[in-house]
Amino acid sequence: MLARPTLKKPPNQAAAEPKSQARPKEERYLFRVERQTKRSFSSKDPAMTAGAAIKKAYPLVMVTIVDTDDGTIEVIKTS
Repeated sequence: MLARPTLKKPPNQAAAEPKSQARPKEERYLFRVERQTKRSFSSKDPAMTAGAAIKKAYPLVMVTIVDTDDGTIEVIKTS
């Protein structure tokens, strides 16, 4: 059998930093759709706006805003 040539990186390519598998920092308000966290917000207003937009487009899905400091869960209802 023939020997396979070894693969070598060209000398001009620097080693790229590997991507971290650490989770992104969660902020106070968690935006959840069907019990899956989609995003986190630092204030309640943008979370409520995003929730209202999703609920308006998809009225059958369950959209909630979770306050991680107080431990409260607010369900977004169809308007």
